[in-house]
Amino acid sequence: MDADGGNLQQLTDDPGFDAAPAWSPGGTQIAFGSDRDGDWDIYVMDADGGNLQQITDVPGLDNRPAWSPDGTRIAFASDRDGDRDIYIMDTDSGFLQRLTNDPGQDIEPAWSPDSTRVVFASNRDGDYEIYAMDADGGNVQRLTNTAAANASPAWSPDGTRIVFYSNRDSGAAIPGVLIGDYEIYIMDADGGNVQRLTNDPDMDRHPAWSPDGTRIVFASKRDGAFDIYVMDTEGGNVQRLTDHPDVDSHPAYTAGGG
Repeated sequence: MDADGGNLQQLTDDPGFDAAPAWSPGGTQIAFGSDRDGDWDIYVMDADGGNLQQITDVPGLDNRPAWSPDGTRIAFASDRDGDRDIYIMDTDSGFLQRLTNDPGQDIEPAWSPDSTRVVFASNRDGDYEIYAMDADGGNVQRLTNTAAANASPAWSPDGTRIVFYSNRDSGAAIPGVLIGDYEIYIMDADGGNVQRLTNDPDMDRHPAWSPDGTRIVFASKRDGAFDIYVMDTEGGNVQRLTDHPDVDSHPAYTAGGG
């Protein structure tokens, strides 16, 4: 759909689940996770839904793809080796590299704007916290430290901030579990200066930046069903983009802003 909620188009039509779409930097392709062939794998298609290609095919759960801003790699989470870890695939050669190897669950990778760092969520220390690492898996840093769950991080286009969702203020946190009343938060890229952007009694989740860094799109159940909303980066001027009784989730902007 357009950035104002208009011109809604259905791109896939399969009895399975297609989820968590991610645009290529040029806006010509979309990567997504799907269980259409039994296991969850990563697929890529053209922006109009054509030329569908399956790029992973192993038993396990491959999901939440994230295209590097330089267009050369796709990061994703997978439990193909027992625990959920972060992997990176070269988009030309298909070469696959495992970046994390931890008995916890490492999920929801996202790239820094210069393609040198990956931010992700993990419960390796008990609660789901936000971590960042170099694109080769080194220099892992823990950015949040709360008795709550923090998830779905996304780097701002200028690299200075990270948006995520958390139930840290809901009183409903269970160590290592992603349930509760979630709100959208923002922090500096080093984990400092955390600010709460939404304040709603229901769930706000899966935030993503507009390419110009002025807006944040997210999914919310605040009006009964999960729909897509957009707001300013300070939490103001909230607008509802979709209105459907089913689940609308995992929004993402194209490089051009649509």
